[in-house]
Amino acid sequence: KMQDDARYLKRKVTVGSLDVHPTEKALVVHYEVEASILGEGGGHVVGERKEGQKIIRVKSLSPSTDVGALAKKVVEECKLIPSSRMPQVEQLLYYLQNRKSSPVEGKRETKEKQTVKPRELTPFEGVELNEEASITRVDEYVELLYEGIPEKIRGSALILQLARNPDNLEELLHNEAALGALARVLREDWKQSVELATIIIYIFFCFSSFSQFHGVVSHYKIGALCMSVVEHELKRHDVWREELRKKNQSAPENGSLRRDQDKALRKYQGLLAKQEQLLRVSLYLLLNLAEDTRTELKMRNKNIVGLLVKVLEREDEELLVLVVSFLKKLSIFLENKNDMAEVNTVERLAHLVPCDHEDLLNLTLRLLLNLSFDSGLRAKMVEVGLLPKLTALLGGENNHQVALRILYHISIDDRFKGMFVYTECIQQLMRLLYEHTEEEMETELISVCINLAANKRNAQLMCEGNGLKMLMKKALKMKDCLLMKMIRNISQHDGPTKPLFIDYVGDLAAEIRAEEEEEWVLECLGTLANLTIPDLDWELVVKEYNLVPFLKDRLKPGSAEDDLILEVVIMIGTVSMDDACAAMLAKSGIIPALIELLNAQQEDDEFVCQIVYVFYQMVFHQATRDVIIKDTQAPAYLIDLMHDKNAEIRKVCDNTLDIIAEYDEEWGRKIQSEKFRFHNNQWLEMVESRQADESEPYFYDNDNDRTDLFYSADGITPGDGSVSPEFFGDLQPQNGDSHLTVDGNDVFDQTSSSPGRPATAYGFRPDEQPFYQYS
Repeated sequence: KMQDDARYLKRKVTVGSLDVHPTEKALVVHYEVEASILGEGGGHVVGERKEGQKIIRVKSLSPSTDVGALAKKVVEECKLIPSSRMPQVEQLLYYLQNRKSSPVEGKRETKEKQTVKPRELTPFEGVELNEEASITRVDEYVELLYEGIPEKIRGSALILQLARNPDNLEELLHNEAALGALARVLREDWKQSVELATIIIYIFFCFSSFSQFHGVVSHYKIGALCMSVVEHELKRHDVWREELRKKNQSAPENGSLRRDQDKALRKYQGLLAKQEQLLRVSLYLLLNLAEDTRTELKMRNKNIVGLLVKVLEREDEELLVLVVSFLKKLSIFLENKNDMAEVNTVERLAHLVPCDHEDLLNLTLRLLLNLSFDSGLRAKMVEVGLLPKLTALLGGENNHQVALRILYHISIDDRFKGMFVYTECIQQLMRLLYEHTEEEMETELISVCINLAANKRNAQLMCEGNGLKMLMKKALKMKDCLLMKMIRNISQHDGPTKPLFIDYVGDLAAEIRAEEEEEWVLECLGTLANLTIPDLDWELVVKEYNLVPFLKDRLKPGSAEDDLILEVVIMIGTVSMDDACAAMLAKSGIIPALIELLNAQQEDDEFVCQIVYVFYQMVFHQATRDVIIKDTQAPAYLIDLMHDKNAEIRKVCDNTLDIIAEYDEEWGRKIQSEKFRFHNNQWLEMVESRQADESEPYFYDNDNDRTDLFYSADGITPGDGSVSPEFFGDLQPQNGDSHLTVDGNDVFDQTSSSPGRPATAYGFRPDEQPFYQYS
């Protein structure tokens, strides 16, 4: 009879996927067993399917093992694996052979992505568990999830015991009944019990800690559910807080009322502790899932930034560490950064600087650093008073560098340079510069100093005591270009700082040699060119250090970088303030070289402006006026440039031509004729434009093209007492804090105090345009 019955039993084994064990040197074979009972005619009567897995341990696997031979042996001994899957087995064994040993294989990197580990959560509060959870009894625990809330809490707590051991996650993953039941209970009952919601989310958090298990968390939509949990709990907290406030203000205090208020406060604190535990595990799960940028985008669309920033109101430091870590990760994307600007993130972060929790302080500063790349958020940092707080961190070791980087970003904006005067920042920076003994200066430190030195009051603070002496000594000794750039910024300001440089004119002039590096020469030359100090004997300096050959050689187009050539022109303009030095330069043939350079650089406004200023200095002095007027083509160039589109060039040209017209009658007639012709053309064009069709060309072309610099005109109107106006000393503000506006744009930054000296673009840093608009 038993033999007859056996004919009607059918058992089928189907092999599924092959994988490696997450923690051991082993292969995992997934399979499915289907058992059926057949009737007498061979028809199917009843059947059952069951999934299983077989673990094949290969402890002998080592770097020297023959993987091919081992794969063959595994396939021979394990009847579940067909020979056709030999290449896959070999590949998995090769992976195991080269895998780095780790206590938890597949765990996400925490150094950069997570930054901090979660504090050990305690989801078992109020849960009596008198038994040890067993992986073989999962089905029993699942049955508890179909009963009341206490039983659901107990069942989920027992499953959590298992999930906290990574070795059990693989088996729990294949138990769809358990995961489905947990997801259903969370979805239906999370509002009824904070403890239950915390435990179940913690179970899925254990899965989210491994990248390969993110699929199952997403499959059950746990991330979206966690977003809803966080949003609901934050609203509930607002209700609790309002109720507590009303109780505290309800009536005058007496003994009974005071007891009620204390009781309400204790209840609120207890609810708050449980809620923060739920928020912590929910947000940590979301942070893990945010590894995938597509998932992160979904969170952004559901206002994850707004929720996180609201949590910043809390006082729990571990929760704040998690929230700031999450915000820091999000802040690298433009859209998230803009969202943070809209919800006043900087104001919420300001109260965390400083704080006693070292990790929280460091993370907060790094988040502020990410946000400080935006000009609008930099302004907000200054507004909420972060400058003195960041300054106070410069003396520490842990957060010194990140604080310097934020200060550097703030110092970029001219709007905020002056704000540093009201902190101890300048004194701290100078102390750090003085203590710095390494060959190379700390980049962040010197960068902040360079920016701040562009402000007049900051420069004065830097020079207090022996500040300038220390800077010059260190810069000349180390030949540090960045340190000299800082000194160059200091040298541009009027007032008490400029005369301090008289003692160092010789040291700077000695560095201007062809043998030195061009970048170093540029900074030294730029510093010298800023020294427009009355009564300084430039003729003696130029002769003693034989600067004329160097200056003349560098005027040749292509002889050096444009920055250095421009600085040479500015230097010539500075030394030409001295009558004797101007005459010496004129005799050396430097004016034809300037005209040649002007012809080559006619499209560069700054070159044109500075060369015209040299011409102004030359005609200003009697000793060189005749050379300019009679022996060069400079007046013809000036006539061509007198109607240039650049206002600064026009201004310098007009003053120079007024002097020429006063002292030379023939050039005076030509200048007057050109002025008449220009104004007459404007009037004629206005009249003609009313009558002519728009397609007809103008009779006169006044596009200020400089291609024909040798323009000449016969004088037809005699000069009638042209007056040579003074070249006003207040042509430009001289503090280094102002800008020259040309065509509606800030183009030049003031660098000199010479009367009539045109501004240069040195040090100009156009501020970035904000990516968003907010009030």
